[in-house]
Amino acid sequence: MLYVIVFIIGALLGVIGGFFGARAYMKKYFQDNPPINEDMLRSMMMQMGQKPSTKKLNQMMAQMKQAQKKSK
Repeated sequence: MLYVIVFIIGALLGVIGGFFGARAYMKKYFQDNPPINEDMLRSMMMQMGQKPSTKKLNQMMAQMKQAQKKSK
């Protein structure tokens, strides 16, 4: 009986610790590697041989934001 209680407490502590550990890792990851912004899109389009217009950049950013909302 004692083993079951110790196992349950250990599992709960592991889940809670894992959650906060993963949360801290993701915060650090997004600080080091920010999501794509307009400047990054502009440089990607220029590398692909396209001339980026403001309208096109805004459309692409809107599409990316919409795709992010759908994935949540």
